[in-house]
Amino acid sequence: MSASVSAPDHATTPGRQIARIAVPVSLEFVFMLLLNFVNQVVVGALGATAIAAVGFANSLTFILLVTIGALGSSVSILVARAFGAGRRGELSGTVSAALLLAGTLTALAAIPLALWAAPLLRLTGASATVASAGTDYLRVSAIALVPGVLGAVLSGVLRSLGHARTPMMATLVTVLLNTLLGYLLVFGVGPLPRLGVAGAAWATVITGVLKTCILLYQVYGPRQLATWAAPRGVAGWRVVLGPLFTLALPLGITELAWSVGTFLYNVVFGRLGDEALAAAQIVNSLEAVFILGSIGLMSATTALVGRSLGSGDAAGALGWVRRVLSVGVGTGLGFGVLFALSALLLRPLFPQVSEEVRGMAMWGVLIYAAFQVVKVRNMILGAGVLPSGSDVQGVILGDVVSAFLVGLPLAIVLGFFTPLGVMGLFLARGIEESVKLAIFTWRGRRLRWEHLAEQQVAAAA
Repeated sequence: MSASVSAPDHATTPGRQIARIAVPVSLEFVFMLLLNFVNQVVVGALGATAIAAVGFANSLTFILLVTIGALGSSVSILVARAFGAGRRGELSGTVSAALLLAGTLTALAAIPLALWAAPLLRLTGASATVASAGTDYLRVSAIALVPGVLGAVLSGVLRSLGHARTPMMATLVTVLLNTLLGYLLVFGVGPLPRLGVAGAAWATVITGVLKTCILLYQVYGPRQLATWAAPRGVAGWRVVLGPLFTLALPLGITELAWSVGTFLYNVVFGRLGDEALAAAQIVNSLEAVFILGSIGLMSATTALVGRSLGSGDAAGALGWVRRVLSVGVGTGLGFGVLFALSALLLRPLFPQVSEEVRGMAMWGVLIYAAFQVVKVRNMILGAGVLPSGSDVQGVILGDVVSAFLVGLPLAIVLGFFTPLGVMGLFLARGIEESVKLAIFTWRGRRLRWEHLAEQQVAAAA
């Protein structure tokens, strides 16, 4: 392997190696959360219709982003294995093919959003007024999907190669620029046109392209972390796409199932009334803040386990799994306690909502906080361990069974046919996570790390 691609630093402690990947990834998501918050504030100045329009449009683009974005997760695993084995040619071919494939698929998926923006918004339940306000925003957001997915793929590649800080810094730069551009384009400051809601989408397009260019330069520039090596001919594409699709298709299915499940939960909350839905949104917003402290552990698992498997070290891969899971218990407990304490801040944080809504939200926060360790463990197993161990079918099984056979039916029963009401819905989600953990743990114990390591050694021979 070229010297420009640095090998993992074995001199540092395992804890530091985990932190070098997990902390930058978590910070990157913090920056993205801040960006979403700032965008809500900017768009919120245009009124309730603008907020609703952006919400409906984002619900459509989000499904495509997470589904096709599963390609980034599969690339991260394959790159980590190739990096650990020193197979630079395979690494470069995988990255090049993934970028071409991600760009093509995303562009094709974005075309219907751009052409039929208004009808699609109406299908999501948006009123005629909201759909009209969100049409231009959705059309421009469809363009932003392409750099968004490419950026996700490149970020995963850099983390697997030991450069987790690079996508974090690129995200920080683009978040700051997006905040400024969004304000200027929404309100038309100076010579810039006043674009309204669509201005926020154009800011996302511009900064998304900038971020993708920065990451491309980091991968293919002077560092030469990879070289451009697009597959040639049908045979060449078949060699690369085989392992890529083996991981990406099931992961895409599970991401789609998760998105649909989340949407259906919101529907159930909504059937209990606007107050219940508002309480659920408050709880989900707070949970998103505290789960960020553990979210980087998924990338750490993918990178460290993949490198060990690539080098044929089955014991090392299993060791990393145990270490990251142990760290996850600590972060889950710590941030779970902080999450529970945030219930004390509901009144100052949300003074505009009724006492009834705050009461519902308080119980939701306490219930979700009690299951925080379980949720973090599921993140590590479902997004890190099982995919790294080539058991993506186990991920689908856990996500589908827990959500559609346990969580949602239980939410309906507890929410509508018991005195628990909204509390029953929150409790159902916690039980869903527990069932998912049981399935993921069972599948994790069936992984044959020695066999996987032998396969990587044979591939390198």
